[in-house]
Amino acid sequence: MSAKTIAELAAEHGGFDPRIAISFMGKAGHGGFLGMDYVGHGENWVELSIDWREDLVGDPNTGVLASAVVISLMDNATSMSIWTKLQEFRPQVTMDLRVDYLRPSPKGAKVFGRGYCYHLSHSIGFVRGIAHNGNLEEPLAHVSGTFIRVGDRLG
Repeated sequence: MSAKTIAELAAEHGGFDPRIAISFMGKAGHGGFLGMDYVGHGENWVELSIDWREDLVGDPNTGVLASAVVISLMDNATSMSIWTKLQEFRPQVTMDLRVDYLRPSPKGAKVFGRGYCYHLSHSIGFVRGIAHNGNLEEPLAHVSGTFIRVGDRLG
């Protein structure tokens, strides 16, 4: 049996489903290494998580996760929010992702990343998001960014 692409699975299931996508992306490559898991989604948002692990620590003296872990989580959550809003998978690349850190993620704490797609133009998706440890009202970081769609564009 041949492996199906995310686009083929989206077509079979009536639209992009982040649960299905993370079952691939969260098990292989970069997402697989980090162990990204699906948490939830809505019409224009996706939430993913990463468990704290010793090998992801940026400061061994405090056990605080490396900032790159949070950046990767938010890049994936915001990117998937675009596909969720479009209800289809289209190739895209991160053009800009600004991260405003408010506090570090403490030792042992799971990190959640919720990304929102708030606007789509002809070829650009506009996103924002929040990284947190389980409470959206106590964020670790806020992100905002843009993705350029390199596949078919909106008419």
